Amino acid sequence: MSEELLDKLERIANALERLSPTPPSADALSHQDAFVWQGSTGTLFPVHHVAGVDLSLLQGVERQGKLVLDNTRHFAAGRPANNVMLWGARGMGKSSLVKASHAQINKEHPHALVLIEIQRDDLSTLPRLLTMLRSQKRRCIVFCDDLSFESQDADYKSLKSVLDGGIMGRPENVLFYATSNRRHLMPREMMENENGSAINPQEAVEEKVSLSDRFGLWIGMHGCNQETYLAMIDGYAKDRRLPIEPQELHRRALQWAMGRGGRSGRVAAQFIDDLTAELT
Repeated sequence: MSEELLDKLERIANALERLSPTPPSADALSHQDAFVWQGSTGTLFPVHHVAGVDLSLLQGVERQGKLVLDNTRHFAAGRPANNVMLWGARGMGKSSLVKASHAQINKEHPHALVLIEIQRDDLSTLPRLLTMLRSQKRRCIVFCDDLSFESQDADYKSLKSVLDGGIMGRPENVLFYATSNRRHLMPREMMENENGSAINPQEAVEEKVSLSDRFGLWIGMHGCNQETYLAMIDGYAKDRRLPIEPQELHRRALQWAMGRGGRSGRVAAQFIDDLTAELT
């Protein structure tokens, strides 16, 4: 093969590498604190900035926040800790609480924890991810947002085994955090159908709800009242130093909530974003 042809092939290879670089593997855990797991390729992609809010801005969920933060702090320190399920009303800060707790721990102890997000559709590849993490020194929280299952899903059975039932067990350096709008991760009609068609209805229901039992901390987050909603508004407005009188701020915030058909942390954040764009 001529030297000219070799040179051309090398340049083509270099160009292809630039267009499609080799995704980072578990070795990258030493360089970043947050990743997204790509189940189709079995790789970890770094997240340089995690979208979230400071823990102090999450109003109305102080009790839940303390439970999650204490559990996360114990885990980061190498002490026993539990898998966490946050369930409840939409927009009340379930995923924000997970991300804020991770950020708070790393603020107290830099690079103490890695946060790895896994999509619901990639749960079947979770064993592969845990095998990769088992050999790592850093402590990792695997996080699945909006976790739920439908009637034809079989992934919940494999997830049960991975979390607490397999012979290898969950790696000591890994916890699983999840959020869901459903208390038992499955639609009510799914459980009722099992209850009505099974030979032993109680056993069928137990099979369905046993997944949630794998989470040692099972924390409910419910809708907020007007007082809590306005406390959220005040916290966001103070953090952004918005030039508006409290009375006018509250009036407009309540009007915004009426237009959205409810009050929640998400509605409060959306109002503040709109108001910030107007006033700054």
